[in-house]
Amino acid sequence: MQASAQWIAVAVSGRLVGNDVPVTGPVVTDSREAQAGSLYVARRGESADGHAFVSGAATRGAVAVIVEHEVDEAVTQIVVEDSTEALGSLARAHVERLRSVGDLDVIAMTGSVGKTTTKDLLLQIMSEDGPTVAPKLSFNNEVGLPLTVLLADETTRHLVLEMGASGPGHITYLTDIVAPDVAIELCVGHAHVGGFGGFEGVAAAKAELIKGTRPGGPVILNTDDPNVEAMARLATGRVIRFSASSNERADVVARDVRVDRADRASFTLVTPEGEAPVELKIVGRHHVANALAAAAGALTLGVGLETVASVLSRARALSPHRMDVHELRVDGTDLTLIDDSYNANLDSMRAGIAALASIGRDSQRIAVLGEMLELGEDSQSLHQQVGALIADAGVDTLIGLGADAHYYLEGAPEVPNREVAADPQDAARLALEHAEDGAVVLVKGSFGSQSWQVADILREKGTTR
Repeated sequence: MQASAQWIAVAVSGRLVGNDVPVTGPVVTDSREAQAGSLYVARRGESADGHAFVSGAATRGAVAVIVEHEVDEAVTQIVVEDSTEALGSLARAHVERLRSVGDLDVIAMTGSVGKTTTKDLLLQIMSEDGPTVAPKLSFNNEVGLPLTVLLADETTRHLVLEMGASGPGHITYLTDIVAPDVAIELCVGHAHVGGFGGFEGVAAAKAELIKGTRPGGPVILNTDDPNVEAMARLATGRVIRFSASSNERADVVARDVRVDRADRASFTLVTPEGEAPVELKIVGRHHVANALAAAAGALTLGVGLETVASVLSRARALSPHRMDVHELRVDGTDLTLIDDSYNANLDSMRAGIAALASIGRDSQRIAVLGEMLELGEDSQSLHQQVGALIADAGVDTLIGLGADAHYYLEGAPEVPNREVAADPQDAARLALEHAEDGAVVLVKGSFGSQSWQVADILREKGTTR
């Protein structure tokens, strides 16, 4: 970003201590990422206090820091009551300034599943139209979103944002930082249901995005999800609907969906602007809905149909551990690894298991499932439901990882081989013990379950075929 320390102090209602230096580098919350001209925001975390790393940030080139109390370092300081809130205030002032001097549009999405893939697809489409900024990985909370906003500058044409929530009011906080010009609602599922007091709470929280959209701004709704369709009444602007099931109410539809042996979908993209063929490179039939959401968003922002279809047909998954398929040889055994281990809930588990069933239709099928977290009192029943899905998919071996993973096994008594692993290393070992030549291995679970480590271990032990 380009701003003076004094301007930043005013934007965050802080007190400037030291010289009014120009900030010309990125805004960071990790001192190790500081570079020449940076602004370092010292936050108090669960395990560490960022104020202890001000010196390191300054050594790496930070010229100013946001702190909650003065520190004994020779660097310009902006003292605030709450550093995280100050970060949000800075992002709010920054985007207001960009909107006043440039032609910036902001498109934001939320949903229990699909946010990151849709974001990755939109980034690739919108980049064809002009300079575009989007989050790294899943930077979609009270820290990640402001950091993404602060990456934009006067040349940025499109700002693509994810807005996540693990409780009521979280998305409202984010829309107060930057109200989107266009909003996309993907689905209401079971992610983080424990933090919302139930499924209805999840739906209400996701609807905060519609309420926080700029007045008159278009909203894009997945009409296949009745909980999303119900949000139409909250819109103050045009409602654009998409459907992966050819719902007659939809404006953007996938017709004649076909899936190849690698579970990659092809379809005819049907829109008010016409029709075009799409052949997705990303794995998983469920990505049809994400592709339609991205298409609807891009078309709403004026990108041509031909460009949208062309980019969708060559787009790739930019974020790791999201339906990544690897052909490996590990310890003398040929196997296919489906790495969808970044996160998990009932809805994304269903999609991952469907991919395992499709890709492994003529092969041995192994599922390594880390537990699903933040499910509250529904944890046992939801894990058991996933176990039943595993059994229905004809999985040969089920390996659970995490405290609640034994519920997977309880829901899948028909699966021949069922074990609970002690840790990621043990889970990888068990998978390889059971694997025969040609096996297809799905690794999936919530991030906190460490299932992604299992995928990394298998990839590190193997060689690409």
